[in-house]
Amino acid sequence: MKLWSFDRNNVLLPPMKNSFLLFIILICLSACKSEFEMVRTSNDPSRIYNRALKYYANEDWDKARSLLELSIPNFRGKEEAEELYFKYAQCYYNLGEYILAAHYFNSFSNTFYNSDKKQEAEFMSAFSNYELSPNSKLDQTYTKKAIEEFQRYVNTYPRSERVGECNSLIDEMRAKLELKAFDQGKLYYNIGQYQSAVKSFSNLLTEYPDTKRAEEVRFLMLKSSFELARKSIYEKKRERYEETIKQHNKFTKKHPASKFANEAAQIIQNTENELKKLKA
Repeated sequence: MKLWSFDRNNVLLPPMKNSFLLFIILICLSACKSEFEMVRTSNDPSRIYNRALKYYANEDWDKARSLLELSIPNFRGKEEAEELYFKYAQCYYNLGEYILAAHYFNSFSNTFYNSDKKQEAEFMSAFSNYELSPNSKLDQTYTKKAIEEFQRYVNTYPRSERVGECNSLIDEMRAKLELKAFDQGKLYYNIGQYQSAVKSFSNLLTEYPDTKRAEEVRFLMLKSSFELARKSIYEKKRERYEETIKQHNKFTKKHPASKFANEAAQIIQNTENELKKLKA
C-alpha cells in the first residue's frame, strides 16, 4: 500500500513524490555505508591506515577496530605498528570487550617491550580484568587476575603516579574476595557442614588477618565447633568438645568485651556439661 505524506506547508504529497523522497534517503544511507566498505575492501594500506586513524579520532571504535585489524599486518615491523596495535587494544576496551582488551594490552607489552606505552598497556590489561570482576557471589577468577596484575604493576613501577590508584583497586577487590570467603563459611554453617565452616573461617582469618569481621568469624567458628562435636559419633565427641573449648579460649582472648559474650558463655557451659557426661 502506497502512503501519502505532508510537506512542510502541511500539503498532502502523492505517493510518487513520497517514494522519491524515500529513494533519496536510501541513496544517502547507502553512500554513508559504502564509504566504510569501499575503504575496507580497497586493499590500499595507506588509505585503510589513514581512515582507521580518522575513525579512531572520532571515537567510532567499531569501524576503527575493523580497519586497524586490516592495517596491522601491513605495517608489521614498521614504526606505525606500535601505535596501531595499542589503538587496536584500546578499541576493544572502549567497546566494553574487556577479555580481548586485556589480551591485546598484555600482548602489546610483551611485543613492544621497549615502548613508552608499555607501562600504560600493563595498567590497562589489569584494569580490563578489573572491569570483568563480578559481584562477590560469582566466580572471582578475573578479580584474582586483576589483583595479581595490579600488584605486579606496583612492584614494577613503584614511582608511578598510578600506584595509589592501583592499591585502592586492590583493596576494593580484596574486600570482595573477603566477603565471598565469609559468605562461603556462613553457607557451610547454615547447611550444617560444620567442619567445612571451621576450616573456611580459619582460612579467612589467615588470608585477611585485619578483617573487620574477625569477631563474628571467630564466634561462628566457636558455634560450628560446638555443633560439630554435638552431632559427632560417640568416639569423636570428647576430642571435638575439647576443640570447642580451645575455640572459646581464642575467642574470649581476642574479643573480651564481645557482643556475643553471653551466647559464647552458654556454649562453653553446654560444652563442659557434655564433657562431664562423657567422663562419667
